[in-house]
Amino acid sequence: MRVLITGGTGLIGSTLAHLLAPQGYEVIILSRYPKQAAQLFSQQGLPQIQTIGWDATSAQGWGELLTNECAIVNLAGATPAHWRWTRTYRARILESRLSAGQAVIQAMDHYGPPAVLIQASASGYYGDRGQELLTETSLPGQGFRARVCQEWEASTASAPTRRCIVRTGLVLDLHAGAFPPLVQFARVLGSQVGNGHQWLPWIHRMDVARAIQFLLEQRQLSGPFNLCAPEGATNRAFLRAVQDVLRRPPLFPLPAFVLRAALGELATVMLDSQHLVPEHLTEATFQFAYPTLSQALYQLLRERGGSPVAKRKVYV
Repeated sequence: MRVLITGGTGLIGSTLAHLLAPQGYEVIILSRYPKQAAQLFSQQGLPQIQTIGWDATSAQGWGELLTNECAIVNLAGATPAHWRWTRTYRARILESRLSAGQAVIQAMDHYGPPAVLIQASASGYYGDRGQELLTETSLPGQGFRARVCQEWEASTASAPTRRCIVRTGLVLDLHAGAFPPLVQFARVLGSQVGNGHQWLPWIHRMDVARAIQFLLEQRQLSGPFNLCAPEGATNRAFLRAVQDVLRRPPLFPLPAFVLRAALGELATVMLDSQHLVPEHLTEATFQFAYPTLSQALYQLLRERGGSPVAKRKVYV
């Protein structure tokens, strides 16, 4: 199968490309910087991954690659892992996602639909929900993150093909995303953020890629899927598990107002509570490689001779 990935040089897209290419998939990365992307994958030992330029405003230059047997994985969007969500940056977060979705729909209108569209979203779709158990049928939440996710999903709702929406929790990766700052926080500061009772949906980076491949291949599946591990964790339990792996004693809690003063609205990522369960993936018999937090953390933080800061050459 030919798989076109927008946002393919990001954490999820890169991990997915490294999973699919050695299995014989024709992986094509749509990137604003195709030459740099090609050099990156070549250095990582995968020169067969193609890279094509795209500006997230139209299908020109790549839409002709669509066939009724290919797949599109739409991951494009400005990273929310920014120090402060100013008004300007909040607009960029939203507009970058909507324009990418519009470009994908435009390509389908002009060149015909693919076999499947994997549409990115996030656990922020549900907003701050306290102790409520959240499945894919739960109602959407309130707030900026929830609105972004809802509009992000809606940007490709008119796609005339099978569509799977992946609402991803915190992706555990040692060198990208929101996990590295959490590791540093656990190493030098506190045992919890706020009251520590807020739920933090998480998933190992390889399980994200494996779940997307699963959805590509299982042609009977469509609709929303919570991409999170079956074992949930509160903020306090998550940070203490990291400290246990690092052999660091738990220290003092960090008050919510301190985090808000430091990070602004970005602090909601740590302070909101979302008790997600991957009900649809479980019903579809998807098997997680890292279903428990201890398994995921030990694999990530001890995979380089016990050093949690050793550099990883490629996503494998």
